Amino acid sequence: MRDAEIRAAALEEFVRRGYEAATMGDIGAAVGMRGPSLYKHVSSKQDLLASLMHATMTALLHDHDTAVSGVADPVERLRRAVDAHVRFHARHRREAFVGNRELRSLLEPHRSVILGLRDTYEQRFRSLIAEGAELGAFRVADPQLASYAILDLGMGVAVWFREDAGPSENEVAWAQVEFALRLVGATGP
Repeated sequence: MRDAEIRAAALEEFVRRGYEAATMGDIGAAVGMRGPSLYKHVSSKQDLLASLMHATMTALLHDHDTAVSGVADPVERLRRAVDAHVRFHARHRREAFVGNRELRSLLEPHRSVILGLRDTYEQRFRSLIAEGAELGAFRVADPQLASYAILDLGMGVAVWFREDAGPSENEVAWAQVEFALRLVGATGP
């Protein structure tokens, strides 16, 4: 329980102040303990950042795999993958914000691990798009560039989406899926 509180407080401080400006004292104060007492629960601020980013990437990969599991049609696979991607970013805006902005603050070996997970996630989309193109379901010249564009669609949601204003999560997800299908030149219904 305490570890989850500390992680939530660290996430909030990294969003509000940025990783470099946030201190263990700030994080400790947010959970009602002194900064030095945090070291009974975590080894360092760097490890906190890395664990937050690792959890985010692991969740993204899991959501992607769950969304496309058992689906053979490439158009439906892409539809489901983009839907999961967009909804994740709508629901986890703070995690996405920290995951993108604070990548620069990760040190080795954490940086390589997180970059590897990000590459794996992008590769899932690229492979899906390439397979769809080979089957004639998509008309796209460069699956890698298409995957980057689709990933940016979802990541952008984390920046501007608000639950209390503008289009709903469903409206955003449906629209982003349609944008992604057009981007890859999806054929058929």
